[in-house]
Amino acid sequence: MLSDTTKQRFDAEVAKYPADQKQSAVMACLSIVQQERGWVSSESEQDVADYLGMPAIAVHEVVTFYNMYNQQPVGQFKLAVCTNLPCQLRDGQKALEHVCSRLGVEKGGTTADGLFTVQQSECLGACADAPVALVNDRQMVSFMSNERLDALIDTLKANAK
Repeated sequence: MLSDTTKQRFDAEVAKYPADQKQSAVMACLSIVQQERGWVSSESEQDVADYLGMPAIAVHEVVTFYNMYNQQPVGQFKLAVCTNLPCQLRDGQKALEHVCSRLGVEKGGTTADGLFTVQQSECLGACADAPVALVNDRQMVSFMSNERLDALIDTLKANAK
């Protein structure tokens, strides 16, 4: 069920496209759902499909194609650590392993307190700053040595709600 606020946000995205192409706002609408709910459930996919007048399977294909959409609940802080080749050459895999070790989870896992989910990521487009990570799909952090990763985790813990 979409709230009035969500519908208003959807309307703003749909208005960016010709009336007969409102399905073009599907990614923006999914992003809004994720911002508000933390993840995109199958019910949310159906809500977006109904709102945009498109088949639910088409929305599902978008959700499952892009790794930026959470298909299950995640922690308050999602840390996506890049392990693509340029980051890999500058210890991206070791950075991922350090974060997992520090938080006591496997990649893809969420801490018992629900604060952190750690994911392996493909290229985040900041190769010169490797290794890099993305916090909650919004904040890029660069040159992530173990010390900087520890500081990031400590800062996020201190700012947890």
